[in-house]
Amino acid sequence: MRLPACWSGIPERRQGAFVIRLAGLFAAIFAAFLILAPAGFAQSGGGPYAYSVDAVNPGLGPVPEDANLETPQALLETFWFAGEVNDWDTAQHALDLSHLSPADQAARGEQLARELHTVIKRSMLVDWAGLSDRPDAVMESVSSDHPLAGQARRNISLETMRLPERTVSLRISRLDPANGDPVWLFSKQTVDNIPMLYERFGPTPFEEALPASLRKQAFWTLAWWEVIALPIVFILALLAAAGTFILFRKLMKRTDGTVMERIAKALRFPAALFAFVGTFLVLRETVFVFSGVVKDVLDPLQTLIMVVAVAAIILSLLEAVLDLIRERRIDDMDDPEHDEDRNLYTSLSAVRRLFLVAALLVGAAFVIFSSGLSDTLGFSMLASAGLLGLILVFAARSALSNIMASMQIVFSKVARVGDAVMWEDDWCYVEKIGLSHVQLRTWHDRRLMVPVDLFASTPFENWTKTDPSLLRPVSLFLDHRTDIDQLRQAFEKFVSSDDDVICKDEASVQVVGHSDRAMEVRFLVRADNPSDGWDMHCRLREAMLIAAADLDASGEPGADTAVLPREREVVLGKDGESG
Repeated sequence: MRLPACWSGIPERRQGAFVIRLAGLFAAIFAAFLILAPAGFAQSGGGPYAYSVDAVNPGLGPVPEDANLETPQALLETFWFAGEVNDWDTAQHALDLSHLSPADQAARGEQLARELHTVIKRSMLVDWAGLSDRPDAVMESVSSDHPLAGQARRNISLETMRLPERTVSLRISRLDPANGDPVWLFSKQTVDNIPMLYERFGPTPFEEALPASLRKQAFWTLAWWEVIALPIVFILALLAAAGTFILFRKLMKRTDGTVMERIAKALRFPAALFAFVGTFLVLRETVFVFSGVVKDVLDPLQTLIMVVAVAAIILSLLEAVLDLIRERRIDDMDDPEHDEDRNLYTSLSAVRRLFLVAALLVGAAFVIFSSGLSDTLGFSMLASAGLLGLILVFAARSALSNIMASMQIVFSKVARVGDAVMWEDDWCYVEKIGLSHVQLRTWHDRRLMVPVDLFASTPFENWTKTDPSLLRPVSLFLDHRTDIDQLRQAFEKFVSSDDDVICKDEASVQVVGHSDRAMEVRFLVRADNPSDGWDMHCRLREAMLIAAADLDASGEPGADTAVLPREREVVLGKDGESG
């Protein structure tokens, strides 16, 4: 191969460096071509950033001069403002009618444009700021971390519409006709779904029967009839809730003292809430179909109240059943024979807590996804960054802490319903383990409401955890000269005659301590349960004090014998010597 003449003019030692620089220049030009070519294609309408078609709506004739369909934002503005002034001849050019014949396009175009405008106005809020104003639809207002940042698009989803049978997407597409410039139009699939969307979101027969003056726009996207109807719907829903509450209250009076009375009492508030949201839902779906801002606010709120009402009904029924079990099967909670019943009730309480946690999680997920909150960009950013979880946990940290502590107590069974415990020097019975508080009944029938997290984190004595029997000590402080054998005889007589003393062979009398004033004598016996043990404990103390007093009084005058401790007095003479 013959080299160019200019090559011979380059010194041989510099020919290698020249080749390297020349190759670098070609590589830079090629890289710039790869980066800039797609944007150039998109701006000019070629390449993969538009759908190639033979023609756009040949049955409609030329596009009006004031119609701008070059960008997504221009398309929505043209269609929206044309519909606001009833210029349906211009609005129909914003639809891709390619699924219709040219004759049908001319016949049905204006009607389809009118119906789509009504659907958009009544069922969605247009995110004007989020619409790109570039022909290639590149998103300029998002960060570089967004998955679509810097990418040209030819198909955009504006909204997800939920129909009874399925979910459809409201989309716009970019078409590149063979004989013209690319344009943005509502996609063929969206136009094909307009009749179904209008049937679902269009005006009801009730609205069409209203005078034209009431159908005019008042403010935002609300018509005057909506401004009037919204408080009426709330009042009717409140009346339905009040009627349901009164009905359940009458049912309570008629079934007083029965199982139905307990169930009716538990269900009256949840049923009233369900009646409120149910009436509200029926009126919205059949008579008053609200639009725009009101719809976007009411939909998630309505779903939230419905989930809360259903969960409250189920939880109230479960709570009523648990209370009936506790009252009927654990009437005397400190009875040792009811140990299995205490286990059963505590296990059912655990089931209730599991259901509550599951209801919270499922309900929150249902509200988020059914109301479309998960489809918004803000929600996606919060969820991806983990901020949503942090916000929810921080806001509900106290409630979550109590729920988890309650489940910890129930599953570990460190304390069961009916257990006798010593809580901060008070002898109590566990009466109820709730979601926020543990209800304790003291021995003198007072109720202590202890926060669950405090109860779970503070040491306490459980007297019936494994064995309800209990050792009961009685301590007396007696004179050092007391005859312990004589007291032991009185103690053994008490043990043999008292029916609440069990394991009589274990009963004992011990001198467990002394001081300069007295010695400490302990009388130890075992009772079958804490309740019987307390009564027996008091009787034992009384019997031993009587025995000690009898021994003390039986001593001969002047004898060096005593049982009950006495204060010693020292009398000093004038010269300081004791006398």
